Amino acid sequence: MRRIKLDKIDRKILHDLQSDGRITNVELSKNAGISAPPCLRRVKALEEAGYIKGYFARLDPQLMGYGITVYAQIKLNSQSETDLKKFEKQCNDWRQVRECHMLSGEVDFLLRVVARDWEGYQAFLTEHLTAADNVSSVKTMLLIRSSKERPGVPVDTE
Repeated sequence: MRRIKLDKIDRKILHDLQSDGRITNVELSKNAGISAPPCLRRVKALEEAGYIKGYFARLDPQLMGYGITVYAQIKLNSQSETDLKKFEKQCNDWRQVRECHMLSGEVDFLLRVVARDWEGYQAFLTEHLTAADNVSSVKTMLLIRSSKERPGVPVDTE
């Protein structure tokens, strides 16, 4: 992955793609003020340099049957690199865990977990999470509602 210096056009492309991953190359190039072929080359270069990590659709959890979202704070008994990586691998294997973040401070990991209902989360908690090697405690916070969800990062286009 080679690092490239972002100019104003690259930042505009990144801003627009982050806002709408389905934007056509023609629309993207028009917004960026360049023709379509160089725009496509820039997008490919941004992908290769790692600025663009992927494209996906944001699904509605409720409509997909996942009525519960929980944030779980995980504390481990050991913070050796081997144990940290082992826990991260387990999180990657658990389909209900949608995000796993290692933190500094009193808590080692913050997980975002989805479940169909509260009983489904409790089953995941007891059968997988608290049963995992090295987990010393789990603090659960039930999501009530989200008033803002923005993917990615702010992109300055000026």
